Amino acid sequence: MNVRRLISSAALATATVLGLTALTACSSDAADKNNEDKLDVVASFYPMEYLAKEIGGDDVEVTGLTEPGQEPHDLEISAKQTAQLENADAALYLKGLQPSVDEAIGQSGIKTKIDAASLTSMEKHGNEVGGHAEEHDEHGDEHGKEEGHAEEEGHEGHGHDHDHGGKDPHIWLDPVKYAEVAEGVGKAFAKADPEHKGTYEKNTAALVKKLKGLDTDFRNGLKDTESADKVFITTHAAFGYLAERYGLTEEAITGLDPEGEPSANRVRDLQRMAKADGVTTVFYETLVSDKTARTLADDAGLKTDVLDPIEGITKKSKGDDYIQVMRSNLTALQKALGAK
Repeated sequence: MNVRRLISSAALATATVLGLTALTACSSDAADKNNEDKLDVVASFYPMEYLAKEIGGDDVEVTGLTEPGQEPHDLEISAKQTAQLENADAALYLKGLQPSVDEAIGQSGIKTKIDAASLTSMEKHGNEVGGHAEEHDEHGDEHGKEEGHAEEEGHEGHGHDHDHGGKDPHIWLDPVKYAEVAEGVGKAFAKADPEHKGTYEKNTAALVKKLKGLDTDFRNGLKDTESADKVFITTHAAFGYLAERYGLTEEAITGLDPEGEPSANRVRDLQRMAKADGVTTVFYETLVSDKTARTLADDAGLKTDVLDPIEGITKKSKGDDYIQVMRSNLTALQKALGAK
């Protein structure tokens, strides 16, 4: 009797395993089929991922090349990522920001290559950007001189000055320019995947509406401030487009290269400028060391705060996505500039 029960139990167990295996296989096949229906997009770093997910919605499978918390400028493409690129339907990137990505995408056989930098206008920026920038352009700076030779140097330089003649790649920090890029990405997705064109158009319109609302908030929120010159100091010159858009002046400690080191003269100039223009705050970033910013602030008797270039979302980010972190940036600027 016990033997028969054991055999029955074993038979039941075997049948259960076979059934589960078959069910798993079916589920796997279904998942593969669902993925085949989606546009497979590889995005170079967070601002491109955000666009791809917001515009693509459920019809797009997005793979990011830059891990959360990783400084995007330092990314080196792995063999696994090269394979991901080869198998993707589309690549969304910002040429000139990540040389290894530019090279990998350029050498890949991806049919749809979307360069965000080609979807809006770009400008050259140095240490100082915004309200007073034009007055000082003729003087330039060491970083600006290096930028002029960026095209000749190809990928041998460092930081941002790799393509576009040394032009500033931080277009996503200007909601207006970011919206222009979004519209271009939406059209590219619709062309690559016409079956879901309606969804891409609808999602693009919704995202552009959110970005226009963000632009309005920045415009109104920074219109009237106690700081007449509206000068703010940052670790590196990531906020040039934002400064120009809203009538501010960004003074960067290291210029466009986030890993650069300021000269002693630059530090002294910033200390004098901070006192003359009534600057209250030195801003640092989430993905780059805050040592230089804090040293400058301590020496000049200034406060410190975060102004996030949103190159990646981490636990330290003041928000869960682009829109939330941009609103946190607005609050930080309003506080530093004494918004009325």
